[in-house]
Amino acid sequence: MEEAAPRPPQPGGPLWEIAGEARALLMLPSALALQVAHPAVGAGVDEWSVFRTDPWGRGERSLRSLLTWVYGGEEAAAEGRRLRRMHARINGTDAHGRPYRALDPANYAWVHTTGFPVYRHGMRYLGRRPYTAQEERRLYEEWLDVGRVLGLREQDMPQTVEEFWPVYLRTLDEVIEPTPVARELTALDRTVPPPDRGPRLVRAVARACWPLLVRVFARLRRFLTVGLLPPEARRALGLEWSARDERRLRRLGRAVAYVVPLLPERLRYLPYARRARAAARTRLRPVD
Repeated sequence: MEEAAPRPPQPGGPLWEIAGEARALLMLPSALALQVAHPAVGAGVDEWSVFRTDPWGRGERSLRSLLTWVYGGEEAAAEGRRLRRMHARINGTDAHGRPYRALDPANYAWVHTTGFPVYRHGMRYLGRRPYTAQEERRLYEEWLDVGRVLGLREQDMPQTVEEFWPVYLRTLDEVIEPTPVARELTALDRTVPPPDRGPRLVRAVARACWPLLVRVFARLRRFLTVGLLPPEARRALGLEWSARDERRLRRLGRAVAYVVPLLPERLRYLPYARRARAAARTRLRPVD
């Protein structure tokens, strides 16, 4: 008997609310920086990823994959299998001379794990209020659903939020370090090419204005990447964060938390998420 495909998060939960929304885009760089702070993950990204030569394309593909895990329905499990096939060939030696495999359960689980503490921390600033204990528990349960979509087994992931925190903190203490890629993603002087995605007119304007915009973009990217990392992760990476930085982030967060929920859905959500949410409402609409 064929095993049933893992069930992705369902409409109405916290991931359907936030994963495809504008605020999630602000949190993604922090999750990526925390992922590559794992020596094995950082080495794999350093050797195998095209994030330096094709940053916008790499980001677009990663974002589409993430949205499929949450909003993809039957496509979610297929995307999880595709990712595992793609990562099966990724292996090598990290900066300490230790062999690594991308699909080693500890490495693969860490990549998945980072989203939960970053979402939880980020919404303390970008949401109108922090998650309650019950909402946090449900968010973690849905993050477990996503892990199953990605092919992680029960033994690869702490099964409750209470079990999660000691494992996470121990990993920060014993494994995580400021890897070269993590330092690169949190640096102010990283060279970023102009966007090469979107409508032709937008790309043309971006290219023309990029010499003026790139410095502002780089400063904002670093500010959000470092600021939306949980404090314990910042400490593990040796990143400085001042009281002035904290006040600025709180002011920005209050503005985002007020404005984004007021936006119409076509501006608030990315197209893939918006279509999935509309289809779910149609399915759930009562029949007269």
